[in-house]
Amino acid sequence: MIRDNKIWFANTAEGENIYLLPGKANRHGLVAGATGTGKTVTLKVLAESFSDMGVPVFLADVKGDIAGLAEAGTDNANMQERIQRFGLAEAGFTYQGYPVTFWDIYGKKGIPLRTTITEMGPVLLARILDLNDLQTDILSIVFRIADEHELLLVDTKDLKAMLNFVQENAKEFQDEYGRISAASIGAIMRALVALETEGGDVFFGEPALNIHDWMSAGLGGKGMINILDSESLINNGRLYSTFLLWMLSELFETMPEVGDLSKPKMVFFFDEAHLLFNKPSKTLLDKIEQVVKLIRSKGIGVYFCTQNPKDIPDGVLGQLGNKIQHGLRAYTPADQKAVKAAAQSFRENPAFNTYEAIQSLGTGEALVSMLDDDGIPCMAQKVMVLPPRCSFGAISDSVRDMKIKESLLYGKYATPHDPDSAYEFLQRRGLELEAQAAKEAAEKEAAKQAALEEKEAAKQAAAEARAAEKEAAKQAAAEARAAEKEAAKQAAAKKKVAKSVGSSVAGTVGREVGKSVGKTFGTFGKTLGGNLGATLGRGIIGTLFK
Repeated sequence: MIRDNKIWFANTAEGENIYLLPGKANRHGLVAGATGTGKTVTLKVLAESFSDMGVPVFLADVKGDIAGLAEAGTDNANMQERIQRFGLAEAGFTYQGYPVTFWDIYGKKGIPLRTTITEMGPVLLARILDLNDLQTDILSIVFRIADEHELLLVDTKDLKAMLNFVQENAKEFQDEYGRISAASIGAIMRALVALETEGGDVFFGEPALNIHDWMSAGLGGKGMINILDSESLINNGRLYSTFLLWMLSELFETMPEVGDLSKPKMVFFFDEAHLLFNKPSKTLLDKIEQVVKLIRSKGIGVYFCTQNPKDIPDGVLGQLGNKIQHGLRAYTPADQKAVKAAAQSFRENPAFNTYEAIQSLGTGEALVSMLDDDGIPCMAQKVMVLPPRCSFGAISDSVRDMKIKESLLYGKYATPHDPDSAYEFLQRRGLELEAQAAKEAAEKEAAKQAALEEKEAAKQAAAEARAAEKEAAKQAAAEARAAEKEAAKQAAAKKKVAKSVGSSVAGTVGREVGKSVGKTFGTFGKTLGGNLGATLGRGIIGTLFK
């Protein structure tokens, strides 16, 4: 409750009011205690008070009962006894619900809550994937290459496409980034597939959360209480804790410096905080300590909720100024050591033994130490925490569904969309490379075919030339033989003609000669001379025309 502009959340046994000063709320705090000692009620009371002051709040709902902030509490004998004990009636105590926005990474019990691979970054993503140092370095190189190539990493398929791209082109990147092991790429890929199998892939996508949407107010100017349903998420401790650390980082990186304010701009409750510090790498632990130390100046208060203060590293625990310690039990030597450590973190009160007091606290009781106006921790005090105005228990599914859909942010984040990012770009690039390769192969095949055709044409032309030459030679030979034959025929014809003419002429000449001789030698001589003359004439003429 708010009294005198201060958060009244508990009373001492003597009736003294215990306050958390709003101006010191950004100095962070711790709410610790064993299961069943009243931590959830304390968280509700603080969340209600911050909301009443107009301060937005974020809480993780691990068991489902934080959701009761959305409904007004109900009156009963137990509540009447508490109201009278604390004098709440005179302070204006009324049952009421608070403005609540439900969120759920898996989108089942709240508005889907997403971020992108790029916004998560390699360090936090490596924690989710449980990578070793070498694999984390390789993942950082992949992020850098994506940034240099202006490739947006939105979801897990973008990162897988980028991992394949880097592996396929490892030799090209080796000179600048060193050897990129295929085994490391494979290990990252397997871890990513395992995350998808666990449902973690739904966390990465668009529309991504704009952290400023949590800075809204509800009806009457009350601060909006953002509740992350974590009943399923808590089963994946790395995803749960890394997601909450991412939110802190986002707040740290996006909120402006404001210094000390009269009240915080937002209060962040980190339930099951021990999961955040479960085997963190040195890089991650340094980042956590840096955020916790510096986010105060952004007006953000961070409250770690866990069973035992020893779950928080000393470097972080030293930054938590407001402490609320519920009961712890010391059944074993290890438990006793933890209780002693918790007791030593308080400023000692001479009125009681802090170590024994922590073990004797009942449900709803706590040992507290708040910062005073000067920022100095007060002495430890035993107190009883006030009851909440809201419902103690969970809410029905119908009420939850109504609250989800009536939120102004439901329309903005309910429907996912897949933007043009690394996966789509690399797919187009792959198709273009395949098309280019196909084109080059086709051109090479065409050139090869053209060469073969040209060779075949040349071979055919040579064969045709040889055949033509052979045919020409054959024709020439035939023509030569024909010409020779014709010449011989003509020569024979001429010889025959000549022979015929010579015989005829010789006969005629011989007869004429014979006649002349006959006339000279008489009749005998005429006949003899004619015959002799003819024979001589033929012989002479034949010799001439031979």
